[in-house]
Order: sequence, then structure tokens, then C-alpha cells
Amino acid sequence: MQLIEKAPAKINLGLDTPYHHQDGAEEWNMVMTSVDLADYVEIQTLTKHKRIRVASDSGFLPNDQRNLAYQAAHLLQTKFNVGEGVNIRIKKNIPVAAGLGGGSSDAAAVLRGLNQLWQLGLTWQELAELGLQIDSDVPYCVYGRTAHVRGRGERITPLSKLPAAWVVLAKPKVSVSTPSILQQIRYDELAHPDIDGLLRAVRDQDIEEMCAVMGNVLEPLTAHRYPEITQLKQQLMRFGADAAQMSGTGPTVFGLCSKQSRAQRVFNGMKGFCREVYLVRPLP
Repeated sequence: MQLIEKAPAKINLGLDTPYHHQDGAEEWNMVMTSVDLADYVEIQTLTKHKRIRVASDSGFLPNDQRNLAYQAAHLLQTKFNVGEGVNIRIKKNIPVAAGLGGGSSDAAAVLRGLNQLWQLGLTWQELAELGLQIDSDVPYCVYGRTAHVRGRGERITPLSKLPAAWVVLAKPKVSVSTPSILQQIRYDELAHPDIDGLLRAVRDQDIEEMCAVMGNVLEPLTAHRYPEITQLKQQLMRFGADAAQMSGTGPTVFGLCSKQSRAQRVFNGMKGFCREVYLVRPLP
């Protein structure tokens, strides 16, 4: 049996970490949404053996147990004692190590797909709690819709759809190691964004206020190491974006536009400054 799951990229409209837990894990307070740039994950179950195989059309992805999609299959296989193997083929469209959650979204797609193929009957919340064992973005990616994300990443509260908006993504020619950025956090030095204000703006369908209160507490840390991030933000605003911000731990920066015509102008302008530029919309 086989199926194909869509694995959309995510962006962080708001990202804060108010404190860390005693074990060192961050407490998150985030507003996230998914956009229509997506990987496609083909999942095929095999009855002859229990091997898990991962293949992709990207030379940047590991195909062994380091791959998050592999880890997702192995997690369900062992936890539920499933006697079948899995072939996973990933068509990559989301840039790797970009702050867009591509690996986490692929893992979430495997969790959803195998839950169906193996008839495990798990709820999304149960899948999200399992996904936390893989990566802190996997629980959100199980849902793949605009949400308030708290805890270590497992507390997902779906929100109303965003007001009409277009997103221009721009990834500079650098890749960022998330652990290396998180290790730099000094909680007494962080400038915390207004997540409550952002939640109100989403609820009120007020894109102007959304743009005013968006923020990513990790952006100064990554931008200090990679000045290209600040340069891309400035270009996005210069070409007409209503707001610009880094996603996740970076390095991808996105510009939010309330009008499609302006987003198209921003996209056209950014192509002269950055090789990897995408014009996308938030998923409904």
C-alpha cells in the first residue's frame, strides 16, 4: 500500500522563548503558519521485511537514521510493533537548513501517512506528542495550519485563518545550524516580541497590526553571525513588503504583503539579489 503526503513549509510570524526548562530545553511561545511551498512524500509499506529506506532528489539530505522522515517511520514501527518495512521517497522543494521546517514537515507527513496506512487510529494530538520525540517543529507540522505553539513545541492551538496575504521567501547562500543558534541564547538579554498582540491581530483579521507586532527573538542572534539576513530584510522592505522577518533560526527571511500586485513587485525585485526566492501564500 502507498500514498503521497504533502509536506508544506512553515514560517514563524512570531517566535519567542520566555525561559528554558531544567533539562535545557526551550519553552516556546510562537505563532506559526504553513505556506504553499511544499515537499511531497511518497510512503510505501512493504510486507516482506521491516527495513526502512529513504530516498530523495536532494543531494543535501541524509538517507539514513539522521533523516527525520526515517526517524518518524522507525518511531511508529517500534512503538506499535509493526512487522512491515517502509519505502519513503521525498521530492524536495523546500530549501534544506533554511528555517522553513522542511525536515520536520517531511517527518510529520510520514507520521500522518503511516497512521493511515497502518491503521493506527492515532489522533493529531497523539501524533504531535510522538513527533516531539523527533524535533520541536514536528508537532506543529502534523497540523500544518496557522496555530499558537507553546510548551516544548507540543501544545498546538489552531487559530482562525490569516487575513489575505502573500509571502515572499528569500534564502541567502548560507545554512544555519539550529543548535548552534540556541546555544547562544542569553535570556536576560532577549527582546521579547508581543505574541499576545500578534494573536489578537490574527483573531481580528487585522493584517496591518499583524505586520506591526511580528517578531522573532532569535533573529538578532542569527543576523549577528550572518549579516546577509539583515541585508535581505532591508531589500524586502525597500521593494515594498509590509513587514519582513527571519523565519525560525534562519537564514530564510520572508516579506509579508497585503496585496498580490505588491508581492509580485517584491518578488521580481528580490530575484536580482538572491537566487532562492519564492512567492507563496499561507495555506487556508
